[in-house]
Amino acid sequence: MTLDAALATFDALGAAWTWVIAGLVLAGAEILVPGVFLIWLGLAAVATGLAVAAFPIPWQGQTLLFAGLAVVLVTAATRLHRRGTGPGDAGLNRPDRGLIGRDGVLDAPIVHGVGRIRFDDTLWRVEGPDLPAGERVRVIGINGTVLRIERA
Repeated sequence: MTLDAALATFDALGAAWTWVIAGLVLAGAEILVPGVFLIWLGLAAVATGLAVAAFPIPWQGQTLLFAGLAVVLVTAATRLHRRGTGPGDAGLNRPDRGLIGRDGVLDAPIVHGVGRIRFDDTLWRVEGPDLPAGERVRVIGINGTVLRIERA
């Protein structure tokens, strides 16, 4: 092995370690400043470092590889996050959304469109057609903290 080849190998390994260390610093920064963004840049940097260790890539190619991986990883993470917070999760941390479709019995009559019903340990205001106390009703919607009901 000539001196030039040895220096080229050393430069390639130095560049690879630089990318890996930069990736680990970015991943560590994610722990200190959470935002679920730097981790993807860190993973892109580590992957770039591994690619540089395996193949001789000039610095321009390394930069393009890192940028491409960063865009791909951030885009994939964003799409996965959006999929996890779709319309089905709209009721997350909103236990009142679980009342829609539930049947119950009026505690107080509905007079002039307003009455009361008890679900579990909570007394709710309801609005709907005038009905006597003890009438079986179904929750069809929510308006703020008032349940909209109809006769079951």
